[in-house]
Amino acid sequence: MNAKGMRRKKSSLSEVKVAVIGAPGVGKSALSVRFLTRRYIGEYDHQSETRYKHEVLVDNEPVLYEILDTCPKKFDDLPSSDTINWADGLLLVYSMIDKKSFTYLKRFSKIISESDIPVYVVANKNDMVHLREVSTEDGALLARDLECGFSEVAAAEQVAPVAVVYQELCRAVLAARRKSKHSLLERMLGGRTSNLRLYVRGKSDSALPKD
Repeated sequence: MNAKGMRRKKSSLSEVKVAVIGAPGVGKSALSVRFLTRRYIGEYDHQSETRYKHEVLVDNEPVLYEILDTCPKKFDDLPSSDTINWADGLLLVYSMIDKKSFTYLKRFSKIISESDIPVYVVANKNDMVHLREVSTEDGALLARDLECGFSEVAAAEQVAPVAVVYQELCRAVLAARRKSKHSLLERMLGGRTSNLRLYVRGKSDSALPKD
């Protein structure tokens, strides 16, 4: 590929910033690393937020994911508005074997209930279903209230279902971005946008939210 073609390919790369939200111990890091590397690492000792950056194909198109792995120290630590404003989409994670982690997400959902940021709800630790404390119906109901997708997965055992979660959130982000761009052009041009080819890029790198 010549230099011109390489520049064109790079310029068309979509960038998607995802903040992974959840109570301590639900497997947020395990899910992200499983998605990005296909490997499973069971134990993490994060003392602060961690950022992952990796290019992944979604629907045969390259997407640069920037994933912010939030790190609440306790169940009362909800993400700040800076984190929400930084992200293009939010992955809301709870453990199906920990009712408190589900309560944590329900509290957080009230903060974003009036927001239009794309979200996705995922229940982790489906490999320990015999210890379930949160029903599938409860998880699906939360997702319905947030008007988003929902899955139950096991980061410890599954690769493909975990990947689907991140891909579905990416698709929601890109769809919302296209809709926003289209609405803006319609307002600017009085609805004469049918013959325009939309150019959509992700947010450029910005500073991570401060603690």
